[in-house]
Amino acid sequence: MKNHILPAIKLTALCIVLLAIVYPISIWAIAQLSPNKGKGDLIEHHNKTYYSNIGQSFTTDQYFNSRPSAVDYNAAGSGGTNKAPSNEEYLKQIQARVDTILLKNPGIKKSDIPADLVTASGSGLDPNFSVQAAKIQVKRIAKIRNMDEVKINDLIAQQTEKPLIGLFGPEKINVLKLNIALDQLSGK
Repeated sequence: MKNHILPAIKLTALCIVLLAIVYPISIWAIAQLSPNKGKGDLIEHHNKTYYSNIGQSFTTDQYFNSRPSAVDYNAAGSGGTNKAPSNEEYLKQIQARVDTILLKNPGIKKSDIPADLVTASGSGLDPNFSVQAAKIQVKRIAKIRNMDEVKINDLIAQQTEKPLIGLFGPEKINVLKLNIALDQLSGK
């Protein structure tokens, strides 16, 4: 028994030192080499600081509305809805979101609404949405801000992130960066 307990204690002590001390310190040291010292991608706008890699709530008509969040954009408790597509409560939530989009954006059809505008992501904190999600909101924003739709469409094209090496993932737009660029374009 002594032949088994002593090596197990040594292995446990080694794992504690490596995984609880050496590894966290090395990750922290590597993070200090990044531009924001491991604090994420920070953006300052109107005297507020935002994380561009965490979804933000945009619901006013003058901005591009963001993707819904199952956790109310709380990064401390990220997670999806965990409700099946057949769940009655979930279906009512989706229908309410569809109705809101149709009300705010007259002239679009239900079939034009992309899924990412009415469903939350798996984390509930997705900062991006599809190009289609941006394009269906252009008329509303142009009317409210008294801007040319062509300028807003050009802004969408400028803010579109291409797939990784042209292969992996869809085209996407960071909603926070798009709305900040929209404010700059309209002079707000």
